[in-house]
Amino acid sequence: MAQDTAVPKLNFEYWLDKAVEWGQATTLESQKDVCLHLPQLQEFLHQLHETLKDVGSVAAIQQFPLIGQLLGRLCWNPFVIGHGESQKTLMWCLCCLYSSEPQNPLEVKANSWIRSLLCHLLSSSEWESNEAETSPFISALGYTSADYYGHLVKNMVFSLVTELRENPFNGLNNQRSVSASRVNAVSIFCVPLITLPDLTPLLETLLLYHGDSPKEILCPEFLEAVNEAFLKKQISLPEPAVCSLWLRHSPSLEKATLHLLDQLVSSQLNSLEEVASVIKDSLLPQAASHPAIFRVVNEIFKNALLETDGSSEVMTIIQVFTQLFLEAHQNQNEQHRFPLKAYFPCHHQPLVRALLRRPAELPTASWSQHLKNISDMLKALVEDTNISSLTDLFETWFLVARFGEWLDVAAEQLLKAAGQPGALLWLLAFYYCPQNENQQRTQTMVEVQAVYNHLMMLFSCTDLSLRDLEAAVHRIRETEQCWNQHLMTHLLTSFLLFSSGGHMVAQECIDHITETTDTSKEVYSLLIRTAHRLKHLGEGNQRTVKLLNELLQKLTLKV
Repeated sequence: MAQDTAVPKLNFEYWLDKAVEWGQATTLESQKDVCLHLPQLQEFLHQLHETLKDVGSVAAIQQFPLIGQLLGRLCWNPFVIGHGESQKTLMWCLCCLYSSEPQNPLEVKANSWIRSLLCHLLSSSEWESNEAETSPFISALGYTSADYYGHLVKNMVFSLVTELRENPFNGLNNQRSVSASRVNAVSIFCVPLITLPDLTPLLETLLLYHGDSPKEILCPEFLEAVNEAFLKKQISLPEPAVCSLWLRHSPSLEKATLHLLDQLVSSQLNSLEEVASVIKDSLLPQAASHPAIFRVVNEIFKNALLETDGSSEVMTIIQVFTQLFLEAHQNQNEQHRFPLKAYFPCHHQPLVRALLRRPAELPTASWSQHLKNISDMLKALVEDTNISSLTDLFETWFLVARFGEWLDVAAEQLLKAAGQPGALLWLLAFYYCPQNENQQRTQTMVEVQAVYNHLMMLFSCTDLSLRDLEAAVHRIRETEQCWNQHLMTHLLTSFLLFSSGGHMVAQECIDHITETTDTSKEVYSLLIRTAHRLKHLGEGNQRTVKLLNELLQKLTLKV
């Protein structure tokens, strides 16, 4: 059946034709078509209900003479009423047609017909609990309708799960291979019932099932519906099943990644712990332990960065995701763990290994030397060997950027351990200005060096005022290039957090910068990253963490 588009509102003839064509959905083709049209049908039924509420039963039948035939056919289609929302809306529509005071034999007959349909829908409903409205047969068995249908569903699920698990590809009975068409039919059957709790074992079994067919055997509507229900938290699935879903159906993986980004960017999250909790709950970092999933997520992150002009929010999300992915990778069984080179195959491996080591894994005294090694390797890649394209340059920059914790440490070390500032300044200049057309990065180094020298002269002063920092603030405010502005702001913010007298003027200075420049989001992202890092470094940072919390509380209102 060809997919229909742009179905007119309240087109009874269209939907009656569909209902006749579907019958009771006994063929595979009709089942697929019902599943395909369920969202449109649901919208139509909602519009119909709103119309019926306004016109009344008599006028409704006069205005829509085909309505009885349409609703009757839909009520006896198991794939339509298997969808809880459609079943409920059908009941509402029937109630609108019911005459509370029938005036003639036709209305009495219509009422009787409506009652029989309502009883049929109620006896098919998982939420029925009224003994008086259940069928005499089910009552005679000693069941309520809900109990009966609940047991029926559980037995059906158990039977199908057993059938799917006992096949040659799981090492059991070689004589009972399940055909691809059978598995496909089961997946189609599940589409309108996805959110039914008793169905979860069957969903999991289907997602983990792999026959001998080279093609995907689960219907795409099933995979899309499972993904949608999972993202909306209507169902809960174990990690292996979710990972298998995303490996089988890349559109679902793409939708899940975009859903996560949208969820994080549209919410005001006040700490990296909150960001990490949302990301972890998505199961994407755990699923990304499979390189194929990692590559897709990686590409979406790159595109999100490009489309948002390097948004600090998106960059922070990527950095947190990377750390959670590495944790999930490390926690995997060593026999099933992919080598890290599988995730970063085209990059300079010594640089990858250096970036992968987290600051917390090294003694504080080794940070500056480790950063110098990173800077030297990166500089050799970027300057000594000619990177052949902007794509290669972006790939190298993105590798460094996703391990942004080292960049924050570099800004701190520039002020605290200023033995060899050139390498660390270059590293930060590369991050904020990766392209060096017309010597842009060289000019950035010159401008930032002046701000750095000014801050170093004040680093040990215990009594500071905003006037003492006026030269640095003026440069930030007046610089035309946004990358220079962001780099200088990064250095100045680190100075306020880690210098002897910076705490005294931190609030006033940050208020002044964020009010006179467009750097509120950058400063906010830097502060929540630093707060997270210092909380995990121990008690010696309590004073700075307290200041960070105060700054974040006030800055939250500006971003």
